[in-house]
Amino acid sequence: MTAALAILLILLVLVTLVFIVAPVRRALLTTPILTAYRKALPQMSDTERDALEAGTVWWEGELFSGKPRWERMLAFPRPRLSAEEQAFLEGPTRAVCEMVSDWNITQERYDLPPEVWDKLKRDGFFGMIIPKAYGGLGFSAYAHSEIVTSLSTRCSALAVSVMVPNSLGPAELLLHYGTDAQKSHYLPRLARGDEIPAFALTSPWAGSDAAAIPDFGIVCKGEWQGREVLGMRVTWDKRYITLAPVCTLLGLAFRLYDPDGLLGARRDIGITCAMVPHDHPGVDTGRRHFPLNAMFMNGPTRGTDVFMPLDFIIGGPAMAGQGWRMLMECLAAGRSISLPSSNTGMAKLTARTVGAYSRVRSQFRLPVGKFEGVEEALARIGGHTYAMDAARTMTAGAIDLGEKPSVVSAIVKYHVTERARQVVNDGMDIIGGKGICLGPQNFLGRAYQQLPIGITVEGANILTRGLIIFGQGAIRCHPHVLAEMQAAQHPKRDEGLRAFDKAFWGHVRFVIGNAARAFGTALTGARLAHAPRDAASDMLPYYRQLSRLSAAFALTADTCMLVLGGSLKRRERISARLGDVLAQMYLASAVLKRFEDEGRQAEDAPLAHWALQDALLRAQEAFDGVLANLPQRAVAGLLRVIVYPWGQPHVAPDDRLGQEVAQRLIAPGGTRDRLTAGCYLPANDDEPVGVLERALAATLAAEPAEQRLRALEKSGVLDGDPRANVRDIAQAAHAAGALGAEDYAIIAERNRLRDRVIGVDDFPFDLGVTGAARPAARRAA
Repeated sequence: MTAALAILLILLVLVTLVFIVAPVRRALLTTPILTAYRKALPQMSDTERDALEAGTVWWEGELFSGKPRWERMLAFPRPRLSAEEQAFLEGPTRAVCEMVSDWNITQERYDLPPEVWDKLKRDGFFGMIIPKAYGGLGFSAYAHSEIVTSLSTRCSALAVSVMVPNSLGPAELLLHYGTDAQKSHYLPRLARGDEIPAFALTSPWAGSDAAAIPDFGIVCKGEWQGREVLGMRVTWDKRYITLAPVCTLLGLAFRLYDPDGLLGARRDIGITCAMVPHDHPGVDTGRRHFPLNAMFMNGPTRGTDVFMPLDFIIGGPAMAGQGWRMLMECLAAGRSISLPSSNTGMAKLTARTVGAYSRVRSQFRLPVGKFEGVEEALARIGGHTYAMDAARTMTAGAIDLGEKPSVVSAIVKYHVTERARQVVNDGMDIIGGKGICLGPQNFLGRAYQQLPIGITVEGANILTRGLIIFGQGAIRCHPHVLAEMQAAQHPKRDEGLRAFDKAFWGHVRFVIGNAARAFGTALTGARLAHAPRDAASDMLPYYRQLSRLSAAFALTADTCMLVLGGSLKRRERISARLGDVLAQMYLASAVLKRFEDEGRQAEDAPLAHWALQDALLRAQEAFDGVLANLPQRAVAGLLRVIVYPWGQPHVAPDDRLGQEVAQRLIAPGGTRDRLTAGCYLPANDDEPVGVLERALAATLAAEPAEQRLRALEKSGVLDGDPRANVRDIAQAAHAAGALGAEDYAIIAERNRLRDRVIGVDDFPFDLGVTGAARPAARRAA
């Protein structure tokens, strides 16, 4: 009761202050507050400012508002493929998947075969994002995402080789910032595959802190094509550059200096992006890294005092020094598609194959997929894959709506790659020895090997979670903070004061509203929280809980910024947990959006329920971590009373729900097909995935005959026959005349396919060190 009275008193005082007449308020209150705010405001570099201001604010802004407008989210058009895009997915995409073998590439070629490179060029895979006017395919971001997802279910080298030219690279930078001459020359060549691009950003001394790259260029005069021109001498040393060993056109980021003032008064011009032909004098590419046995091309590039004309700058000399903003704008789009798509592909492959394996593989005369421990892992596989695919789709749709959602791109990069790690780990646990023996029959081991790559690249996950999601989101998504910062730095005193007064007291009203909403919805168990009228009835409680969570999050975020000030930037654990809450709300939103867009499929409801309950629980745990570690204990206690007056409401998905999810993965059906849509499924049963599909069908077809065989075993007819074991019992029953020919044929075919599924590869004693490692001929089952 005392806490409640204190809250009401604080709210009353704040309301009184807000509604004081504006001129009086500015004189008595706003001016000293602005002075204190300016002193507390940490210094911000130009690169930090560019990063904060880059991109757009989309649905994450609604989640930060404390009162998300769900009707707006449900009105976003569902991403769909055009007829041309669908034909490309079913035609060239499937055809190129048929041309590759991940094992063959890894063990024998160490690269994509030449005919695959030729097909990728010929069919336009490298020009998906390039408009048709320049010879590209002009595909949507959603089509780009669907194609990368599908390729990733087949071969990582194939997927990465396609996604990099269509992500952060010269093509996208040229489209947005290039001169007309640059676009006319390079874009058609990139679309045809005459040029293979790479983009060099990461330095050994500045990995995550990319703005601190030591690579530099000096503006100077030099000779170019027989005449003296104004140019720059550039020195760089980069690593981890995908496609660098085979690129013909290198995008390069460096810091440009003009010590002699040849371009103007500025000496430190800033980060600049240029395009450099790979055979330009002084450019060193061609060596490669070996990232966890992955065969996609990745390597270093170097150059020392390499002279290049200013026309090499993307956008020409006028864009010198604008490179960081260019990169931040384009990275949001690329990061929204590439890694979420490729990692979702891995999750779909896991769900499809491990689900089938769990039905085909039996132990103790029971499919392993019906053991509760395995069901628990299968539930995580299904629920996480559903949420990952929902987030991937919703985010690609945002790109097609013209958004560049920098905060959302960080959310999906981190959380999709982390869930992929969980999904593949669970898959490996289920398939056991099958998964740990590498060879052409292993359908999951290579994905397991390469999981850390997605965790590491395009912003290491630890950094992304600790600094970027909330660190950027708190300023970009908040309706008032950025306006306050800009007003505080306004060069004109009176205009800055008026702008700050408007932003600051709007912020106060925002806090009061969210405090009231958070406390009110918590007291009523979110029963009165906002939910869209037209949503599926069984999903309405989730909308209400997310509305409650949004208000609580906005209040808590504001409180943390107030009491911690600039030190919040250094308190990465608290910042990370706040980012986790925002991210879980986004993932849950994507799940709700998917369920509606797909027509409220009743069969899929268990996956949606599992994913939503998991997201709410994770958000609750993150909230608890913030409140438990906030240094101001009285403030934390007050927040806990507001947010959780009756205790924490969310629990983990229960066992029955997990079982429902698991059972949908181990049997053919619409849910399994929708969950794993886009998986490359070979028609040839010599392939491990192809034989799994056939073995699953054969296993289901054999179950009635298997039941009759079990009854025979229990009757004692086969007692004393040494063949009455788990492997040979059908043969024994048929020989004894107890099992009919039709049943025996069905079980024998099931056994043949099952034995191929559970088989693993073996190799010569020396693993073929004198040549490629090839599996020895396996004995017939």
